[in-house]
Amino acid sequence: MLTLAASMTMLTKIQAMWPEIALFTATCVVMVVGLSPTRAIRKLCWPISAIALAIAGFLAYQTTPPMSDVLPNFAQYGKVLAAGIGLLLLLLLHGSADRDVEAAIDRGEPFDPLNTNRAEFYAFFLFSLTGLMLCAGADDLIWLFLALELVSLPTYIMVAISTRHNRSMEASVKYFFLGAMGAATFLYGFAMLYGGTGSTNLGEIRFQLQSQLAAGGINPIAMLGLILSVLGIAFKIAAVPMHFYTPDVYQGSSSPVAAFLAFVPKSAGFFSIILLVSTVGWIIPEAGGPARLPAPLHEVLWIMAVLTMTVGNVLAILQTSLKRVLAYSSIAHSGYMLVGVVAGPGVGGNQFTSNGLAAVLFYLLTYGVMNLGCFAVIACLERTGKDGQPDEIDSFDDLRGLVRSRPILGATMVLCALGLLGFPPLVGFFAKLPLFTAGMYSGQVTLVVILGLNSAIAAFYYLRLAAAPWLESGDAGTGDAPVRLNALGGRTLAAAIAGVGVIALAFVPLTGFANHGGKWTGQAAPTAPAAAAAAVAEPTGR
Repeated sequence: MLTLAASMTMLTKIQAMWPEIALFTATCVVMVVGLSPTRAIRKLCWPISAIALAIAGFLAYQTTPPMSDVLPNFAQYGKVLAAGIGLLLLLLLHGSADRDVEAAIDRGEPFDPLNTNRAEFYAFFLFSLTGLMLCAGADDLIWLFLALELVSLPTYIMVAISTRHNRSMEASVKYFFLGAMGAATFLYGFAMLYGGTGSTNLGEIRFQLQSQLAAGGINPIAMLGLILSVLGIAFKIAAVPMHFYTPDVYQGSSSPVAAFLAFVPKSAGFFSIILLVSTVGWIIPEAGGPARLPAPLHEVLWIMAVLTMTVGNVLAILQTSLKRVLAYSSIAHSGYMLVGVVAGPGVGGNQFTSNGLAAVLFYLLTYGVMNLGCFAVIACLERTGKDGQPDEIDSFDDLRGLVRSRPILGATMVLCALGLLGFPPLVGFFAKLPLFTAGMYSGQVTLVVILGLNSAIAAFYYLRLAAAPWLESGDAGTGDAPVRLNALGGRTLAAAIAGVGVIALAFVPLTGFANHGGKWTGQAAPTAPAAAAAAVAEPTGR
């Protein structure tokens, strides 16, 4: 019987991993195809990656079984989200690999196929997205650790090879060493969580923590492990105090890779935090009132949310670099989403307006589209750098008059900037509103007020991003280094899709799918006697 049960469990896990298997297969093919001496064959890396992501998204939607007792649809939503935004990111990344090599070939110069980086670039891209899908479906601490590392390790190399400048290598080194510190922190937390519960399985950890809670309190070692795990994973979401690398890395990377960093590691981090926090759950105090996390974890996340959104918005105001503004904006948005984690799933029948977890999942989707649109506009424009080679724009002056000179790009920047601000009726407004309502429903009034104040602070730099291309005169096209459109049409298409998405997603009923993904079936509000009864009835090793 034990062997049969183990076999059924293994079959369920394999069924859940069909999307990852599809991406891994494509990665192996891309690594071989990208080394071909034939130019036409090397160019197949991009379409192979696109087909693989489309297949993975279909498989994720059709075949992903429930992977968690308390968040049964979480893995399905996370994997579909990874595939969908991954396709848009792939479109933006078109032409990023081997750009200098292709230019040399066009000039008739000889080249060595082994010196190209197309195979590695697209393979690392697919590996990182595979890790993101694995994070969404993780049910074990070891699985979660390996998935987080699979997300992160390829990005260090992608940053280093994203441009020909030394600043990319410098950014990669900073990113790697600070990433190693973050990984060491959450790995130590995982070890302490194992020591406090005796298991690495998330379902068993939840059972043990609920049993400890019913018996008088959670083991201090387990609670410290949870807190250290969250602090370490804060590096992935660029949350205070693990945010210092963000502006330097974004500025040192090419815009397509920076857009990738702003979505994939951040999504992996939030998936992991939600899965870890769900092991202890949101509890109603004995005196009654809204459900909330245990006090130590609640206070850490509350303080982290406040500091993250405030530091991100205040420092964004002081920046003159477009990439650094978007980097600090990324930090601030992590603070906004932490409000949803603090609020929890609510106890009102999992309604979207009261479910903070569903609000976070929907926000990840909309943020991925809006942020990608801003980076896509920057990636489409270039000017001659000091070394005589083309270089991306990175100044507000370079956006002046963009709506009149290049209407599609200018409109995209205006729409995406206003969407990130939360300006109605764009999708950013409908993504931010549930964070407010979920926070109010859970009794986090002070946190909601701080969220509102930070949204007002953010208006300064988002309106600046919108005003430069829309209202200011077009001076960017003159001078010794005029701004010009690069020849990579895929980036313009990605920008156009993102611009349309900022409007269209406000009217497409995807909130239902997000609420489906954030559906909480656990005891969102267990009393101590109920938890004790569950501890008696629940078999060990579930």
